[in-house]
Amino acid sequence: MTTVPQLSPDALGTPCGIADPYPLYRALRDRSPVRYLRVPAGAMSGRSEPLYAHAVLRHADVLAVVRSPAAFSSQTPALLQVVPRLALVHDDPPRHTQVRRLVNKAFTAQRVAALAGSIGTLAEQLLEPLASGVAEIMQAYAMQLPIRVIAALLGIPEQDYPAFRRWSEATVGYTTLSAAERAPRLAEMDAYLAQAITARRTADQGDLISALATSEIDGTPLTDLELRRIVAVLLIAGNETTIHLLGNMLGLLAERPELWEQARADRSLVEPIIDEVLRFESPVQRFSRVTTRPVEVGGVPIAAGELLDVFYGAANRDPAVFAEPDTFRLGRPAAEHLAWGAGIHFCLGSHLARLEAKLTLNAFLDRYSQLARGPGGAERQASAQLSFGWRTLPLALHR
Repeated sequence: MTTVPQLSPDALGTPCGIADPYPLYRALRDRSPVRYLRVPAGAMSGRSEPLYAHAVLRHADVLAVVRSPAAFSSQTPALLQVVPRLALVHDDPPRHTQVRRLVNKAFTAQRVAALAGSIGTLAEQLLEPLASGVAEIMQAYAMQLPIRVIAALLGIPEQDYPAFRRWSEATVGYTTLSAAERAPRLAEMDAYLAQAITARRTADQGDLISALATSEIDGTPLTDLELRRIVAVLLIAGNETTIHLLGNMLGLLAERPELWEQARADRSLVEPIIDEVLRFESPVQRFSRVTTRPVEVGGVPIAAGELLDVFYGAANRDPAVFAEPDTFRLGRPAAEHLAWGAGIHFCLGSHLARLEAKLTLNAFLDRYSQLARGPGGAERQASAQLSFGWRTLPLALHR
């Protein structure tokens, strides 16, 4: 097995680079965009040849790429060959504009705000079994709340929730799951969604899948394939991003007892805490683009048909924008961080994820006088290149 030097660009695609990318960002930022091994060949990826990409790490360059969809297309699955095609995420205008306009109706600020009561009740229900003591908070709470919220919106029964993580891991975890392991999970998801859509076309069940199944774009109904891709992205994005936002937030506050005390006394700090968590430990670290023509990024020429990874996590620690970027500090301008992306692909579910984080933090602050890191193995996830978060996070909870 070839050993990847710790600060080599190729380490960006390794489990170590996924679990702790920030030293790499600091070492490589001045060389950005830097070419690195994105997906190796072999049984794990199912690729016959390795795939290289250009890592875009500076804030200004990330913004330039994501604001130029004509030059930097989102239609990357055919090149990557390790991710299924998802609506919106892998769409360009004009189809992206049409589908986003349709799905936006379910995620307006007003509609999301109306969910506060039910989400707050769910948060309390999940915390009820957690008395004082140590809890593995990812399994007990952070993985539960987002899955249940998005499932309820879509109209998926509770007994089917455990399948969500299997499907999500198969979509984003191609560094630790082989192509042979991932294929049946993705097929299972596709078959499940096909059945759910067929049922809604027959009888409206008053949920989001029903609304999408009866929708039209310019008088034409969505095809079953497009519906499956839309529901899949809502299902995966609706839990993957928020799970890691909640885990990162609680993990950071467990290491800052003074800030915990301040937030218990002054709830106006809740929103600034969430924004700084998003910047400091961005749950979504990167997204891919492919060049449609010869371009320059940061003064570096890049040919047409090349893969780029825009690193939101690196941009959010760029010292050209953020003073003392490796320090967790409240009061920074929220508009400057790119945790939700930017441009036409700005996160569709940002209002919902923020609401879940706000209600979660307030529920924990109400219930626990102290929050601290617990004994045992806190472990970062190291399988999904997309994400930064915890796989396991034991926390000591004190009433």
